[in-house]
Amino acid sequence: MTDTALLNSYSLYALYSAMAVYALAFIAFAVDLARRSSAVGAMESDLTTVDAASSVGSAVSAARTSTSTLERPAVKRPVLSRISARMDADAALPYGRSASLRVGVALTVLAWALHLAATIMRGFAADRVPWANMYEFALTGTLLIMTVFLIVLIRSDLRFLGTFVTGLVLVLLGVAALQFYVEVAPLPPALQSAWLVIHVFVASLATGMFALGFALSTVQLLQFRRENRVLDAAAAPSGLRLRFLATLPSSATLENLAYRINIIGFILWTFTLMAGSIWAEQAWGRYWGWDTKEVWTFIIWVIYAGYIHARATRGWRGSRSAWLAIIGFSAVMFNFGIVNVFFKGLHAYSGLPL
Repeated sequence: MTDTALLNSYSLYALYSAMAVYALAFIAFAVDLARRSSAVGAMESDLTTVDAASSVGSAVSAARTSTSTLERPAVKRPVLSRISARMDADAALPYGRSASLRVGVALTVLAWALHLAATIMRGFAADRVPWANMYEFALTGTLLIMTVFLIVLIRSDLRFLGTFVTGLVLVLLGVAALQFYVEVAPLPPALQSAWLVIHVFVASLATGMFALGFALSTVQLLQFRRENRVLDAAAAPSGLRLRFLATLPSSATLENLAYRINIIGFILWTFTLMAGSIWAEQAWGRYWGWDTKEVWTFIIWVIYAGYIHARATRGWRGSRSAWLAIIGFSAVMFNFGIVNVFFKGLHAYSGLPL
């Protein structure tokens, strides 16, 4: 076996190991969310019992003091606003010390290290940067998604997103390994440029930012729905109730954080669009040719530009801004998973489009 084949096989072993550890981390984060839901459910039950007892006591007192009119007491529903206030005040204390959270983060770091090793060994095996085809782009892109998540954890406690981020990375790696894998191959002439290092890396980093912003916007929508139910305390709870949301930050906090992260992603994507045009001029003699990949890169830019503009100048807050961010990341995934596979154009190398 040659050195190239040996390094590539080691890369695959490291990748499969990373996927196994990501799966364990996903389970640990999911256990944490389940425990949060159980804690909130127990609190709801306690408050319901207290409220019911208070109502009965009031009814007995009224009956003893009134002989002319007997009124049937109304048994109060669980006071969701009180639950929310208690859980919001205490969220950082019991759950910050959660054993399942610590295990989940530790496993995520271990999986990230294996993921990094797989990516580096693939690069050494190919004797170039490891993002010249769909498989390698997925390998590097998911690594950067996880890198962004772990770096943000240093500044903000977003471990409650662990289930979503590890699940997303695990699915993308599984699709890449099963559907996009290709053997190591030399670069075609059009890719033999320094812009391969700059353009694709920045695009991958922007995707990592957009992925985290997408996760925050999704949780924001769920939190916004819960907060509306809390404000309408007389309404009966209906539909799916994700009790763990009571232990997470408010929808306004989630929205502000998603907005800041998406702005960084938008700046990086703007550079990606500009660098791609410069590279296209060097490779094909034109800055813009309405290739399918170029068009979708521009569409993604327009969606996020509209998201930032609408929120900053038109006052689009709450669910509307969250939906724009979700649509933007859906366009990113469409660009990667559909445009790259089913639309042919100049951006096609190594058997699969880049």
